[in-house]
Amino acid sequence: MSSSPNPKPFRKTVGFRLTAWYSAIFIFSAILLFGFSYFYISASLKKQEHRAISAELKQLASLYAMGGLDYVERKVTAHRKFERDKPFLVRIGGPNNETQLLILPAQWMEFDIKQLERISCENGVTWTSLHGKNGKTALELATIRLPDQSILQVGKSVLERWKILEHFRRYFLLILAPLVVLGLAGGSLVAFRALRPIRHIITAVRSATLGKMDTRVASTGTNDELGELITLFNEMLNRIEMLIEAMRDSLDNVAHDLRTPMTRLRGIAEMALRSNQSVEECREALAECIEESEHILKMLDALMDISEAQMGAMKLNCERIDIGDVVNHIGEVYGYIAEDRGISLNIRSPKGIWVYADSTRLYQVISNLLENALKYTPRGGSIDVDAAADHNEIVIAVKDTGIGIPEEELSRIWDRSYRGDQSRSQSGLGLGLSLVKALVEAHNGRVSVSSRPGKGSTFTICLPAAKP
Repeated sequence: MSSSPNPKPFRKTVGFRLTAWYSAIFIFSAILLFGFSYFYISASLKKQEHRAISAELKQLASLYAMGGLDYVERKVTAHRKFERDKPFLVRIGGPNNETQLLILPAQWMEFDIKQLERISCENGVTWTSLHGKNGKTALELATIRLPDQSILQVGKSVLERWKILEHFRRYFLLILAPLVVLGLAGGSLVAFRALRPIRHIITAVRSATLGKMDTRVASTGTNDELGELITLFNEMLNRIEMLIEAMRDSLDNVAHDLRTPMTRLRGIAEMALRSNQSVEECREALAECIEESEHILKMLDALMDISEAQMGAMKLNCERIDIGDVVNHIGEVYGYIAEDRGISLNIRSPKGIWVYADSTRLYQVISNLLENALKYTPRGGSIDVDAAADHNEIVIAVKDTGIGIPEEELSRIWDRSYRGDQSRSQSGLGLGLSLVKALVEAHNGRVSVSSRPGKGSTFTICLPAAKP
């Protein structure tokens, strides 16, 4: 059975949406740029035409002031012989705007000149657009009233401006299709490259659901968000794989360690049932069953605590506590046991050393280390418990003069249910050091050990110091 879901329609995929959004933004930006350029060119050409008309209007007004109507006609007629490519419409009307002079190029005969007589002008220059009868041509017209109340009008064709803008529009439409194709291609490429790490993650997740926990996502080699996501995802897979391996090892160890007490428990119960024992002997058998049950429950509780601590699921009631109070209290409790066994217990922990931790769990950690030290230190030996502040850390060291730990076993003493050759003769679950390591790391600390066989061992705990 396939672990992948039914494929979604392409239009509902993230890749399609990224492509659509990128293409839409790209094409819209191109159209916006064209619109801005179009209106800028149109305004520039219109401004240039107005400047030319204004210059012609000013010149004709000066000619009119110098020689009147006839003088203007002669000068304009003479100029038209040299400027045929840039002709102007020139009209002079009387005070009532009746036409007195009209110089109109032949190509502009389609304009209704009567419209010029209906244009009013008071002060300054009045700008008017005059359209031809066929609608294909137009004049940009400026009107001004002269000092003798006559009206001077100068016009210029906008056909050249229209042709430039038409060419601009045509060229844009020609390149619009390649722009659309380029936008779609670019959007597809961006979507493909952006989603490639996501596809790799999906492949890795599918492999993990099939039990292939060794699958990893190839790094992108970048420090962006996707690169960080891949790094965190691979770290999560490493963590899951480690927890699964630890769970398997734990289950194997639990199955192995439970087999003996469960077999013994069953044996005691069967012997009590098969024989005709007295009530007192049956009570003893039940007491042994309860003792074995307690042993099993302690083992299960320890395993649960280790698993919760390693997975970050353990609830810690952290508070600011004085490490000196905790260590000194533990020293008082275990001092009587050490005295009975003929072991010297030395506690050196000044007050005023603060740590942010769960006092119950911290008590459990130090107690486990101290119990191990008492268990493997012979009569006449000594145990030193020291606590001190070292920069931003609190260091707690438990040093004994016991039997020590062989070098080949140092790396395995933190494993669950592991018991060295020298510790098999002692009672215990083999989970104490695993629990210590898990609890210390749950407090963002670390624990280490140094040991020499026959010389003793030193367990060192480092915890972050509490801020004032």
